[in-house]
Amino acid sequence: MDDNKTKIEQEVKKEITKKKTISVDPTLDKVDKPTIQMTDGVLIPSKKNKHLISSWRITFFGALILLACLCIFVTKTNSKGIVTHPYWEIFKFTIKGAPTTFECTIFAIIGAVIIGTLTGLGSVSKNKLINGICGVYVELIRGIPLLVQLMFLYFALGSIIHLEGTFAAIVALSICFGAYMGEIIRAGIQAVPKGQIEAAKALGLSRTQVFWYVTFPQTVKIVLPAIGNEFISMLKDSSLVSVLALSDILKRGREYISRTFMSLETMLIVALIYLIFTLILSRLVGLMEERLHKNG
Repeated sequence: MDDNKTKIEQEVKKEITKKKTISVDPTLDKVDKPTIQMTDGVLIPSKKNKHLISSWRITFFGALILLACLCIFVTKTNSKGIVTHPYWEIFKFTIKGAPTTFECTIFAIIGAVIIGTLTGLGSVSKNKLINGICGVYVELIRGIPLLVQLMFLYFALGSIIHLEGTFAAIVALSICFGAYMGEIIRAGIQAVPKGQIEAAKALGLSRTQVFWYVTFPQTVKIVLPAIGNEFISMLKDSSLVSVLALSDILKRGREYISRTFMSLETMLIVALIYLIFTLILSRLVGLMEERLHKNG
């Protein structure tokens, strides 16, 4: 009797525990209650998991709502008795720097991919000279801050060779991120199973054919998500081009501060604009990763 009673109590406790537990993995839990899932990376919930409240959704919609509330509901009466919307004025002024920000970022990521591809291929090359040059380039560029590279290229070399601000910013960003991109591509090439390469060679394919038909397609799938993340990082780091007097989002914000001395309000709007742009790109990168996984 005591054994049966103990077994029944254990079963009851198990059932109670199951009902109270909310699984972190939505696929393992069919409870309709909302859960909050926090991750280190971008979390893009699938369409099946509508009950899931993700960290991405909380941050994105929170930023949108905060920006809208500040622009619409916060008012200020000036010395003439006119009611104004200070945050809306700040937003209208700073958002005009977005085209410059995206221009530098898009052209720089193209340049970084080209430089990174050459560096990645050179890093796995059997030619010791090419391998050494690529290694020195990666270590040298990764050891110098991006801001120093921007100022060196524009101000130091600018005294010898005249460089337009936008061009200098694109070149500096391309060179800096090209070093990191080279390491990503090198790792992608080395991640391709050697057995596949040996099998291709056994079938009579040349080294060039092995690269284009076996190594290259798989490397692209491996490195695309990482390149997407580098694009997001570059968008944020492009704020440094404001030191070259380029009229990007941050530079427009600093100009507005110099005119109105509204430092807190302006920097808050600038931060929200960057945050919203970054989260949109994060979602696109997440969707790209999902599609790559589906296609195998």
